[in-house]
Amino acid sequence: MKRIFKERDRLLRRAVQAAGLTGSATAFACALVPGGLEANARFWSIVLILIMAAAQYLLGSTGALRWAVVIVLSGASIILVVGFASHVGVPANLIEESVIGMVATAPMCAVAAVLITSPRRVLFLLASFLFTLMCVAVVNAPDRLVLVVLTVSIWFSFTVASWWIAQSVPRVMHRIAAIGRAHRAERHASELEAQRRQDARLLHDTVLATLTLLAHSGVGVNPVALQKQAGDDARLLRQLRLGGQPIPRRSGDYSLQPTTAPTLGDTLDAVRQRFERMGLSVNWHGSGQVQLPNNVLTSFLLALSECLENVRRHSGVNRADVTITDDNTTVRAMVTDTGVGFDLGQVGSEKLGVAESIIARLRDVGGNARLFSSPGAGTTVVLEVPK
Repeated sequence: MKRIFKERDRLLRRAVQAAGLTGSATAFACALVPGGLEANARFWSIVLILIMAAAQYLLGSTGALRWAVVIVLSGASIILVVGFASHVGVPANLIEESVIGMVATAPMCAVAAVLITSPRRVLFLLASFLFTLMCVAVVNAPDRLVLVVLTVSIWFSFTVASWWIAQSVPRVMHRIAAIGRAHRAERHASELEAQRRQDARLLHDTVLATLTLLAHSGVGVNPVALQKQAGDDARLLRQLRLGGQPIPRRSGDYSLQPTTAPTLGDTLDAVRQRFERMGLSVNWHGSGQVQLPNNVLTSFLLALSECLENVRRHSGVNRADVTITDDNTTVRAMVTDTGVGFDLGQVGSEKLGVAESIIARLRDVGGNARLFSSPGAGTTVVLEVPK
């Protein structure tokens, strides 16, 4: 909202500069016409027009109220100087009327563009209009009301136009923002749908095909080929668990972008991105560049992923903290959430997620895992693997 109003005020200030400086330039040109104004009136008119033009430029740049005051006072001074410079009883000539009319309209009424945005400024706008109208009426003959009518009409028209702009810009910006949000939502939905379709194709071309062969006892398939296909599927699924992205070349044949790196930092980032795509925000703390053997690194990351999956599915919160520390012999990861927690004594032996996917997996590579939790107090899991 604040940005919308800034854009509106910037547009209105540019309108002040455009209308005001154009009117000042026209009045300046009229004042230079030979024989049109008396010498003293010409001199002071030119000086005051230059002052008014400078104030219009500054008002358009800053929007400060003091420059609007300078414009109104200098414009009124020009009207009075030119109007009272004529000889008593002699009506103003065409050049004098042109200068008065030009100054009283475009240069002075341009301040309406920056005075229409708040009640306090609207009161100053009304006072400026009445003051300008009074000056025009004072120097104008009672039987010649053309300048008075012109002043009233131009001020009214420019004020209405400024008010319309001030009201329209926020509405337009809101609609643009709404269109942008709708576009982002549609793009996100399209990306999710494309990801679902890719996942479905991947599952169909690999795991489901293998399971179908196994369901039919591998009839018509060489046992060695079936074993190799199952091994390829297992490797693919393991890489996907670590955040790898499949690149299908043709149906049933997939390659993977490498996700395993000598340092822990790159692989942790892949795990983080994977869970962020699923809606779990993970805050990482501590070490990020730790050397681990490939088999230890894989088991460590899979156990860590299982911990985060448990947070996502069972904790009731969408945020977890992971702290990585290491010493000369061991790398540790502490996974903490502030979710619902659980009673460790109530976990049945049939639950294999923690026992096999975390504890047993780490023990296979010489590591260990410890759990700390209680109902309503969140859960903390400490993972340890040797370097």
